[in-house]
Parts: sequence; C-alpha cells; structure tokens
Amino acid sequence: MNLKCYSKKPFFLLFLVVGLFYFDTIAAATPKQCDSLIDAGFDAMAKKNYVRSLELLTEARIMAEKNQWYKQMFNAIHTTGGNYYMMLDYGEALNQYLKSYEIALKHLGAYEETVVLNNISLLYIKEKKFSQAQTYLEKALKLAQQRKDSSKIGYFCLNLASVAIEVRDFKKAADYLQRARAYLKSPEELVLLQMVVIDNELQIGNSVKARDMAIGLLPKVKNEQNLDNTIHLYVVIIKSYLKENNPDQALPYMGKALAAKPDEATRMDLFGLLSDIYFKKGLYKQALNYKDSVAAVESRLDEIKNIQLFKTSEVKFRIQDYKREIANKDASIRNERRFFYTILAVIVIGIFFLLLTFRNMKIKNRQNKLIAERNREIIEFKLQKEIDDNLLLKRKEEIAVLEQQRLIKEIELNNQKISAKALYSSGRNQLLQDIVASLSAVPELSKNKTLINHVRALKNHLKVDSDWDDFILHFESVNQGFLKKLKEKHPGLTANDIRYISYVYMNLSTKEIATMLNITLEACRKRKERIVNRLGLSEDISLIDYLSSI
Repeated sequence: MNLKCYSKKPFFLLFLVVGLFYFDTIAAATPKQCDSLIDAGFDAMAKKNYVRSLELLTEARIMAEKNQWYKQMFNAIHTTGGNYYMMLDYGEALNQYLKSYEIALKHLGAYEETVVLNNISLLYIKEKKFSQAQTYLEKALKLAQQRKDSSKIGYFCLNLASVAIEVRDFKKAADYLQRARAYLKSPEELVLLQMVVIDNELQIGNSVKARDMAIGLLPKVKNEQNLDNTIHLYVVIIKSYLKENNPDQALPYMGKALAAKPDEATRMDLFGLLSDIYFKKGLYKQALNYKDSVAAVESRLDEIKNIQLFKTSEVKFRIQDYKREIANKDASIRNERRFFYTILAVIVIGIFFLLLTFRNMKIKNRQNKLIAERNREIIEFKLQKEIDDNLLLKRKEEIAVLEQQRLIKEIELNNQKISAKALYSSGRNQLLQDIVASLSAVPELSKNKTLINHVRALKNHLKVDSDWDDFILHFESVNQGFLKKLKEKHPGLTANDIRYISYVYMNLSTKEIATMLNITLEACRKRKERIVNRLGLSEDISLIDYLSSI
C-alpha cells in the first residue's frame, strides 16, 4: 500500500515540471508578434493617432530589447522618430533617428543605414540646415552606390540637387540632375525629376523655360494625391511672371494655388508673393494688407507649433505612464513566477523529506546540489543588480544630455522668433519708405490734398528706434547674460557694435543684417571687419565661433 503511494510521487513531480515549462512558454513572445505591434503602430501613425502609435511602438521596442531582436528594435525606434516628426518635434525625432542609426551600424546593414540617413537629411532640410542635410545625403548616396541600388541612387541624387539649388550652387545641382536621369525611369520618378529641373531653371534665371516646363507638367500632377506638387508648379509660374515684371499674368495662377487649399506654411509664402504682385501693380494698400497676412499666418504657424510641442510633451508623459504599466505588468509576472517557484520548492523539499528515510544518502546529495544552485543564483542576481544599477546611471546621464539639447533647441527657436519679428518690422518699414519715396516723386503731390494725406498716413506707420529697445528686451530674456559678458570682456564696444553683434549671434546672414541696419552689403562687411579688429580676433577664428564661446 505504501509502496504504491510512493510510486506515484515521481509522476506528481513530473506534472509540476511540465506545468513550469508550460508557464514559461505561454509568456514567451515571438518576432512575429513584435512585427505585428510595429505594423499596428505604423497604421496608427498614418491615422494621426500618435499616442496609440507610440504606446504600441514602446511595447514592441521593450519586447525587442529583451530578446535582442535588432531588426524589430530598429523598426520600432525608427517609426517612433516618424511619429515625432509628424508632431513637429524635430529634436526628439532626430534623437530617435540617431538611436536607430546606431543600431543599423552595429547590428544591421547598409539598407537600414540609408533609410535613416535620408530621414535625418529631410529633418535638416525642414529646418533649412542645408549643409548638414547635404552631409547625410552624401553618406546615403555612397552606401546606395555600394549596394548598387539604382532607385535609391536616383532619389538621393535628386535630393542633393534640391539642396544645391537651395544654396544656389547651380553647377553642382546640374551634375546631380544629370546623374539622377540615369537611374530614375518610372513615370512617377520622372515627374519628380522634372520638378527639380524646373526649380533649377527658375533659379538660374531661365524664367520662360521654367514656366513652359511647369505648364506642360501640370496635367501629369493635377489630382488629389499630388496637390502639393500642383501648388509648387503654380508657384514656379507665378515667380517666372514676377521675374518678367508681369503681375497681371501671375494673378490668375495665384488664385488657382490658393484654391488648392495649401497648408499654412505654403499659404504664408503665397501671401508674400501676392503682396509682391500688388506692389508691382502699384496697389500699395493691398500689398501692405497681404504683408500683414503673412505675419498673421506666421503667428498661426508659431501657435500651431507651440500646440504641437505641448501635445508632444503630453504624449511623452503618457508614454512614461505606459512604460510604468508595462514594468508593473512584468513585475507582476515575475512575482507570479516567484510564487510558483516557491510552491514548487516547498513541494519538492517536502517530497525529499518524505523520501529521506529510504534514501538518506541520495537525498543528502540532492540537497547539497540544491544549496549550491541557490548560491549560484544569488551571485548571478547580485551581478545582474550591479549591471542594472549601471544601466540606470547611464540612462540618467542620457536624460540630462537630452534635457540640455532641448534647452538649446528652445533658445534657438526663440532667437528665430525674435529675428523673424525684427526682419518683418524692418521689411515693413522699408516697404513704407519705398512707397513714400515713390509718391513724393509725383509732381502733382503738392496740388493733391488727398495724396498728401495718404503720404502722411504712410509716414505715421513708420516705426522708430523703439523697436531696438523691444528687441534688446526680448534678446536678453532669451540669451540671458550674453550682452553683460560681452560688455565686460570688451567695454570699448559701441551701441552700434553691440547691435551688429546681436544679429550675428542669432545667425542672421550679412544680407539680412544689412536690411535690418538699413545699410549696404559693403558697409555691412566693413562694419564686421571693424568689429573683428576691436575684438582682437585672429584670422583663423570666425566671429560667430567666438561669440558662441562667450
């Protein structure tokens, strides 16, 4: 009877072991499940449901990191960067792209590298940092050439041509376009090629040729899916007519461009062109109205960006909560496993004690092995804890670096707002001065009281140097301590010198500074040389680098 009872105990133990194996197996994830999460996150991003998308991608990323699935890890992080790009948080998007680029370099291949490099370059193009964009595109092109990927070679050459056009390096643009022609063959690719060629012709000065090409290309892109391309071609036609001083021909295409419902940024550019059209037609009131419309749209854009930044912060906060939920879930699973292991250990120990009478030596050996195993697990646990502590410290350091980058980005954004406002005020005053000068040259001015009243009204709109006081106030609030340190190091600087240095510190071009100061480009360059001499800078140190080090 007893023997029969004992013979069943090993089967009960086997049942527990099988149950443990099943318990661990059902909790295991697979690469396919991870891919499904990433696909769902991409679909949510396409539907602009960014919170849900980031939740799915965060879950996929954690799963991939636990299992060292580098392909899935890359896709999750890279798509996360796409979410932040869509939410206009370019700094966080760049951070995510750089993380995915590091994974591609260490664990994947050239294809993934080119994908990330292209997206990083698009970020820099969006922020008009064309030098950095060109650097990443050239890296992507080199990798595509090594892989002999014809389609990507063509697209990268096309993007490089667009960057060259933006920096007015037309020879380089023509070279890249020539190379792109050898690789782009499909109708859609040829349309994109034609659009860049048209941009190049317009910038070179071949306005008639650019316009004829744009009008010929319109029927091929005129549909709901290509509204941006259609609007772009309308803009080319408008600019070509303006270059030929023919505003009446440009006006109908402006109506078509506005009727295509462009986004806010494009509307701002169109209003600027519309102001130029009315100015050339001599309708100065309408020109001023559309100049004001540009400022209104720009203000709306800033408001939209601020809203998006707030939403991004909200999304990040919700993602942190979601990560905590996942961590709590993992902790709960670990606790359940620990509880299961504890029960199993108690039962096994009980069985060992029951069998102790019959198999003393054997059970004693088993107990010694069990103790040794437990000691090994404790040592491994301590080692793992040290590793986790080091990882936590590293993560805190990374967060501190990211916070510093965010603050730098915020200062740059505020400087851009200040410079944009100052440029707009200067451009508006210059426009009013030109109008007053034009009206004052009319011989019948003294006889026409109505015209005299208009001239006085325009003069009243001109702003005085109080704008500079406002500018200094905003500049000091954004760049706290800069002017104080500058005056302490160089007390001999004049007010005009400090005004010039402030514009240089905000990365304004020589042409923009000349416009702000209402002087010629040559005078602006001479003032820069004079300031460099006063600061005592050597030839191998640029002014902007020196100012950035203060």
